[in-house]
Amino acid sequence: MSVDSARRAPSPDEFRAAAESFVEAAVADSEDGKAFEFSEREDRVTLFRGATAEEARRSCEWQRKVFDAGFGWITGPPEYGGAGLPSRYERIYQEVERCHRVPSRSPLGVSLGMVFPTLRQFGSETAKQRWLRGLRRGDVVGCQLFSEPGAGSDLASVSTKADQDPATGDWVVTGQKVWTSGAHYSDLGLLLARTSDGERHRNLTAFLVDMHAPGVEVRPLRQMTGGADFNEVFLDGVHIADENRLGEVDSGWQVALATLMYERGAIGGSTAGGSGLFRLDRIIAWLRDLSCTGDPAVRQAFARVHTGLTAAKTMRARAEAAVKAGTTPGPEMSLSKLALTANLAALSDLVATALGPRLLADTGEKGTYSWSEFVLGVPGMRLGGGTDEIQRDIIAHRVLGLPKEPGTPKSNRT
Repeated sequence: MSVDSARRAPSPDEFRAAAESFVEAAVADSEDGKAFEFSEREDRVTLFRGATAEEARRSCEWQRKVFDAGFGWITGPPEYGGAGLPSRYERIYQEVERCHRVPSRSPLGVSLGMVFPTLRQFGSETAKQRWLRGLRRGDVVGCQLFSEPGAGSDLASVSTKADQDPATGDWVVTGQKVWTSGAHYSDLGLLLARTSDGERHRNLTAFLVDMHAPGVEVRPLRQMTGGADFNEVFLDGVHIADENRLGEVDSGWQVALATLMYERGAIGGSTAGGSGLFRLDRIIAWLRDLSCTGDPAVRQAFARVHTGLTAAKTMRARAEAAVKAGTTPGPEMSLSKLALTANLAALSDLVATALGPRLLADTGEKGTYSWSEFVLGVPGMRLGGGTDEIQRDIIAHRVLGLPKEPGTPKSNRT
């Protein structure tokens, strides 16, 4: 299906047929070795496997093919390269893709789920024209430069400094960022920096920074699993044109909040679509292979996974309806993040219940010990995208309207 045909608004049935034809042909090409290579690292199930630059290349290659066929930005405005179709067409395409073995878009999660929508909401027209289509097509990969060694959950305390050159209007940035997922294969960074000595939350500005610019250095952070999905990034006198500023000067906190809401929505979305780890049909088939579907404990554990996914899917549908109505993702997106960690914990419990000792002892039996890294990684998701505790605070104060806890008197602080 071409972008031009998408603009003529095909019927849902016509759209599904075109999507199935495209995906089936692309997958057939890949299996013949003519188009895409797939990762062979499927002998283990893990949350933090550390995407390599080669895996990112495969993701971008697939994204470009999807985009050029008219399915890469189904709901986007035509003037930026989108197909201009309603969101139900996006869901149809996602359903089609889930039925086929296609390259993972995991390396593009931050790029498409956080950097892209933030740029679309806050970027200058020049920045949008330069970066939007490239991000969506996979020509450009984005990462998030928020956290610092001294600013994690307390993001407003970032110390990376951006000073504006009065002669050129450009900004010069110096500082350090940490825990940056995918920085080692990214082209564009979404940066939060301090731009004045003003009041807290009103002295920050957001920018887009070229990750290949002079003064940008990326260093991998090696995990105990052997991967290096996270990085620390050093910025030493990096120049950023003012046209790559997001939002107004000293109003970066609002940009950061929007990005975090997009992040929580993107993270939580993985538990609502029934894809990847949460494909129920695959989980059922796996349990049948283990001959444990008659075990009452396994059945109860599976029921918890099923109900959690069903609830998350319903909540996700409400969030998508709000976005369709023109509402920016708000604090309620913290519920999506909490749903993800709860459902991952439920899946971890199901795996441990079904496998027993085979989870920890490698017997060579397929689909047993390969889950051990996943179970060990689940607690880490309680930290990613904002800790569960932070999410509960946001929900309590900004969704439910509950009062904040009374502060500790300064005289009692240590």
